[in-house]
Amino acid sequence: MSNVENVCPQVLRGVTRELRRLAANPPSGIKLVLRDDNITDVVALIDGPADTPYAGGVFRVRLALGREFPTAPPRAYFLTKIFHPNVSVAGEVCVNTLKRDWRPELGLEHALLAVKCLLIAPNADSALNAEAAALLRDRYDDYFARAKLYTDIHARGREAEAGACAGAGAEAAAGGEGPRAKRERRPAAPPARDKRRILKRL
Repeated sequence: MSNVENVCPQVLRGVTRELRRLAANPPSGIKLVLRDDNITDVVALIDGPADTPYAGGVFRVRLALGREFPTAPPRAYFLTKIFHPNVSVAGEVCVNTLKRDWRPELGLEHALLAVKCLLIAPNADSALNAEAAALLRDRYDDYFARAKLYTDIHARGREAEAGACAGAGAEAAAGGEGPRAKRERRPAAPPARDKRRILKRL
């Protein structure tokens, strides 16, 4: 649901400027999905960082800006299903930067980078997924394997391509070239069905 009418015009103008800047010059591994209908609901695609169980995946993330933004931080959600100690089953994200450490001057770019950093350095001490946190602390290999399985099933192939195409379409409408769509067009791996069966038993 749009929150545009609840945000003051000056803040909306600032958000619009930052979104345009991020679309033209995005942070490494992050691609904005431009939307004209609701700029208080920011969607981005984040590449899974190398040397993590999320490598090779593309994760769709949402920042919801409330009426108190930027005094209050945006709320962050993973729209792509992920196994991570700081992400709830519903996709809600817990990170200090978007909680007690938030400052109004940080902006949307910093918020997106904070979410990306969670993929590199998960924190078992502020968990929203207790099972993932316990595995991260006590059985890291099992945590890595489970997180990678989720990545293979939910953040690759057709799921990732669908997100990339949506982003490319929005960028094309804004005059962009949509380079990520070319890079992410690859068929889903045949073993995905077997992985889905495994996941149902977990």
